[in-house]
Amino acid sequence: MKKKIVTSLAAMMAVGAACAFAANPFVDVPSDSWAYKSVVELADAGIIQGVDGSYFQGERNITRYEAAEMVAKAMAHMDKASVEQRALINKLADEYADELNNLGVRVSALENRVGNVKLSGDARIRFQHQDTSSEASTGYKKDASWDYRVRVRANAKVNDRTTVTYGISTDDINFADNGAASDNGNIFTDDAKVDYNFGGNHWNLSVGRTDTYVLGGENAYGFQYGDVFDRAELKYTNDHFAATAGYGKFKAGDTVEDAAVEGNGLLGVKTGYGELEGFFGGGRAAGSAVGVYYNDFNGINGFKADDLWGAYASLNFGKWNALANYEKINNDVTNDPEVWIGKLTYGSAASDARGSWDAWVEYINSDKGALLGGATNSWRDDSVLDNVKSWGVGIDYTLAKNVILTAAQTFGTQTKHGNAADPDEFTDVEINFLF
Repeated sequence: MKKKIVTSLAAMMAVGAACAFAANPFVDVPSDSWAYKSVVELADAGIIQGVDGSYFQGERNITRYEAAEMVAKAMAHMDKASVEQRALINKLADEYADELNNLGVRVSALENRVGNVKLSGDARIRFQHQDTSSEASTGYKKDASWDYRVRVRANAKVNDRTTVTYGISTDDINFADNGAASDNGNIFTDDAKVDYNFGGNHWNLSVGRTDTYVLGGENAYGFQYGDVFDRAELKYTNDHFAATAGYGKFKAGDTVEDAAVEGNGLLGVKTGYGELEGFFGGGRAAGSAVGVYYNDFNGINGFKADDLWGAYASLNFGKWNALANYEKINNDVTNDPEVWIGKLTYGSAASDARGSWDAWVEYINSDKGALLGGATNSWRDDSVLDNVKSWGVGIDYTLAKNVILTAAQTFGTQTKHGNAADPDEFTDVEINFLF
């Protein structure tokens, strides 16, 4: 794809205002031209050189690589740009990311610039269904099956070691509620933290609120929890090993009184936690992983669980991934319940690759009381997570760049303990828009 040099200059002249004015180096740009000052400023900044060092040739088409080279040079002058100008250069760097990487210029170099603020977010539309005969236990109704959620993130680079993140989110709002007013708590802060990297970027200290805490770690299934969490966390990582330690408070989920199993509500409970992980077969970024984790709960009145420990293994075989996860809770209510989880996945649905997809099948064998608090990082409702043996299948498909469709269905679900009827099967379909 070719762009006119004049068009590229119109976008890139943002940094020109920060450059000292110098003599015109191009013989084919008259002093009365509308572009004269911008051309001179950009040449003086080193962003453009022209053709043969003497001619600008403003009507000549340029390649994407030539445009990317201009962007790379503009990135080198980020310290002279305003906030608006940095946002423009950031946008151009995203557009020419592939060409910049091929030129040896990492887009991360732009992100590491002091003062850079990056906005991102996602929007989700979701359909969930379970037979209305289960309404008493699941809470689902035919007129409340559709919901949506929107999240926005601001990530600011304070210096080369410190990053501040702030994010807001809506609740999962049923369309039947007509977007009820925010006085019902629909909009809240779900991300507010400071991260400090040191020790050659191997160590990271993170303090504040996060929306991504998964009890069991990011590589495990996320059976227990994957929601808002206030904490202080220290983590060490390299290509082959990671160690995490922290202390925090759960900010979502059921209360002790509202939990399906008495004494299992996580909301308001505090915990110290730790995790050890090993990576192999390609390193942390693309390889397989094994890990063990532990949570020591400091419960509120009525909370019965003392601690939880678990282990996982995530193994890659070409396009296949096999995940196994085990957890056990020590408590005073349900005789130390356990859960076993297995999941087999083929393929990978990449958000930036239209038409990419994956398909998976999973199996869960969960004792009564194995699920704490109701909040979970799983696609399932808690009615098909606790006290069940259940299968699930699903597919993720990238409809367009940054638009991902997920569809999942349980089957063969059976109650494990007691005389209760088997839960009705559960359906989840959602579209996620990333921006």
